[in-house]
Amino acid sequence: MSLRRPILKHLMNIASTVALSLAMSTDAFAAAVGKGAALQKPQWKEALRTGLIFGVIEAITPVIGWALGQIAAPYVEAWDHWIAFAILSILGIHMAIKSFSNAVEGEVKLDSHAFWSLAITGFATSIDAMAVGASLAFLGANILATAAAIGFSTFVMVTIGVMVGRGLGIIAGKRAELVGGLVLVAIGSVILYEHIGAST
Repeated sequence: MSLRRPILKHLMNIASTVALSLAMSTDAFAAAVGKGAALQKPQWKEALRTGLIFGVIEAITPVIGWALGQIAAPYVEAWDHWIAFAILSILGIHMAIKSFSNAVEGEVKLDSHAFWSLAITGFATSIDAMAVGASLAFLGANILATAAAIGFSTFVMVTIGVMVGRGLGIIAGKRAELVGGLVLVAIGSVILYEHIGAST
């Protein structure tokens, strides 16, 4: 019996980490679908590049949150949803407006996204992970293992999301970038709704 309890606790910790990793990567996955839809014909090389950028950022942000700990936790928890909503909405609206100008000028879709465009989007979808990292500081959790799990999960989910976006881009045609922009705004709105709903 004395051995079973530590083993059970260990298994529960693993399950919790996996569940947390998947939860933290869902926003990034949805954003990746939008990014993939805005590309001409995204290949696995571009999908892996996007996944790597998102994954690294998603792994770093909970560590930053954990390091800030008690000092920043109340601030991050109070404003993370507003920050994510603002950044994603601005990027989404910009992408949507750009889609109309591209249609008028007859421009073709992108072959790849700029690094900073991906990095900013990745950061916006990882704000929640920073708040989670701050909360883990109070639980004495293994932040490095958790951050690595979140980063890997995000890498996989985003890579898949970009390729899923390829199919969405074919369906959406010239309005693929518009669809991608609306997806980003929708993600920000859902994040905001979930936090406001949870507080009421």
